[in-house]
Amino acid sequence: MTDDLREYEVAVVGGGPAGLTTALYTTRLSHDTVVMNRGGGRAAMMTETHNVIGVTEDVSGKELLQTAREQIQHYGADYVRNFVESVERTEDGRFRLSTGSGDGDPAFLAERVVLATGFSDERPDPPLPPTGRGLHWCLHCDAYLFVDEPVFVMGTGESAAHVAMIMLNFTDEVDLLTRGDEIEWSDETDRQLRAHPVEIVEEDVAAMEKGDDGWLEGFEFEDGTFREYRGGFPMYGSDYNAELADQLGCERNDDGTVAVGEAGETSVTGVYAVGDLTAGHNQIPVAMGEGANAGIDIHYELREFPKSVAEIEAEGEVSPDQVPGISRKLREAAREFRAAGDD
Repeated sequence: MTDDLREYEVAVVGGGPAGLTTALYTTRLSHDTVVMNRGGGRAAMMTETHNVIGVTEDVSGKELLQTAREQIQHYGADYVRNFVESVERTEDGRFRLSTGSGDGDPAFLAERVVLATGFSDERPDPPLPPTGRGLHWCLHCDAYLFVDEPVFVMGTGESAAHVAMIMLNFTDEVDLLTRGDEIEWSDETDRQLRAHPVEIVEEDVAAMEKGDDGWLEGFEFEDGTFREYRGGFPMYGSDYNAELADQLGCERNDDGTVAVGEAGETSVTGVYAVGDLTAGHNQIPVAMGEGANAGIDIHYELREFPKSVAEIEAEGEVSPDQVPGISRKLREAAREFRAAGDD
């Protein structure tokens, strides 16, 4: 086992918008923080950023995340590109997080753990257009792109049927592609769906055509027909990356998400979950808000001052040499940040 053991107040697992926002808050609120990220993720796949006020659409997901990583490191947080294999509570109540599988991989000790590991979208079988050029995973982010454009929805469940009907708010050309699979939505939903001008296409996709710009132009089906589409939404469910939550014994909801309170606190004391790992809208601004709430709540729990009356009576008054309650590393980072702003 590695002898490289690094100690922090806060360990964030996951480097998406939720995890990075949590780290931004905990770091700026004086807590030594590390972000551990295996790379990838849904935000990193975005060719354009939508619905984030102040961020223009020509910013890709990779650019957004890179800027965020640079920000938190500038404030004094550490960022580690590695995969967290396991986490366990130690005898002193902290959490030990182990990375990698080799002897040279570091381990981490932290007083609080924040799980921001998200989920992976279940992908339908190919042929499929590229993500961001005809294949879209977020209705609330990307429906605007398809105003007055022909659009498809793939799937056979309740969510597919309802998304197909929702897309009628944006265009009058909506097809629901079941791809030869058996319909799974309820009889009531079927009655509702067939009362809307959505065409259900049962044939499977045989091939696709893309334009010179890389965008989808349409699908050819096994019966030889061709239908034009600008893009669409596959609705096959989510695979939640909750292995660490399960190792810690965090309670899960029926849909697979991790159950949390208002500030992202899980059923396990000291463990938080934020972003797409939790129930709710899978949106960058929502994830950022959850990260901010968790970061502030963690600060309330970990901050050194003010001491309570009970602590003062037991330990004595706070002396000048005990303040400020911030590590030397973060204190130096704050000084450098201020100096850079004065230049």
